[in-house]
Amino acid sequence: MDKQTKLRWQCRRGSRELDMLLTHYLETKYPVANEEEKARFSEILKLDDPELMKNVMNLLT
Repeated sequence: MDKQTKLRWQCRRGSRELDMLLTHYLETKYPVANEEEKARFSEILKLDDPELMKNVMNLLT
């Protein structure tokens, strides 16, 4: 399994909103991101859903 396939699997979360947001980033921004940003995305995917949603909502407000 290649890295992007593994990340796609990790983007599947408990909420449809998170699934869509994370998958969209993976498909559009991740391929052109630098290595530091790619590493941060991998770390973000380790968060549990409530914490991840809280962080996303804080970014949007």
